[in-house]
Amino acid sequence: MTKKNGLKLTAVVIVIGLLVWINQRYLNISPLEIRRWILSFGFYAPLVYLLLYTVRPLILFPASIMTLGGGLAFGPIWGTVLSVSGASASAAVAFLVARKLGKNVAAKDWQGRGEKIQRQLELNGFYYVLLLRFIPVLNFDLISYLAGVSKVKFAPFIFGTAAGMIPGTFVYVFLGSSLVDPSLEVIILAGVLFIIISAIPFLLSDQTKQKLGFK
Repeated sequence: MTKKNGLKLTAVVIVIGLLVWINQRYLNISPLEIRRWILSFGFYAPLVYLLLYTVRPLILFPASIMTLGGGLAFGPIWGTVLSVSGASASAAVAFLVARKLGKNVAAKDWQGRGEKIQRQLELNGFYYVLLLRFIPVLNFDLISYLAGVSKVKFAPFIFGTAAGMIPGTFVYVFLGSSLVDPSLEVIILAGVLFIIISAIPFLLSDQTKQKLGFK
């Protein structure tokens, strides 16, 4: 690694560390607080939510908290629609930022585990991204940034993202909306669905994990 690249890497690490610190210190917001703040905008609440979700990856704010907040604010149906739309937009932002800043990395061949992920993204972009979004094995933003510095094209990435995260997003939104529903049955159902989605990575076979490049 050259001195110039080393300085760039150090700068990136410092920026990420600073964003994480700001997030933990000043942006440690609960889904209920998001709901109250979003709904305070009245008619413009959905638009504000979409805009906030879109810029979320730039401050490393957790996507799961935003999705739960969407469920609390808009219910299971509209919460899902708005969360999928916002998450897709935020994934596009992260992808384009990574593609712009990491253009030199994207032109190079990776090695080891990174090589497997790069090859799968390049050859099976839509299906591979869809699978990664459907099976919550990696962090949401990490997938976007990895795709951005890979050779996958934007269209397969964004369509795979939108389609793959619908089931998981609905579960998170349903879980969020159940917190304002006094029905015990709804809360239990939401909890069961959440457990099922969360358990998927642990139920994968070693062969599947190896194919995905995670082993």
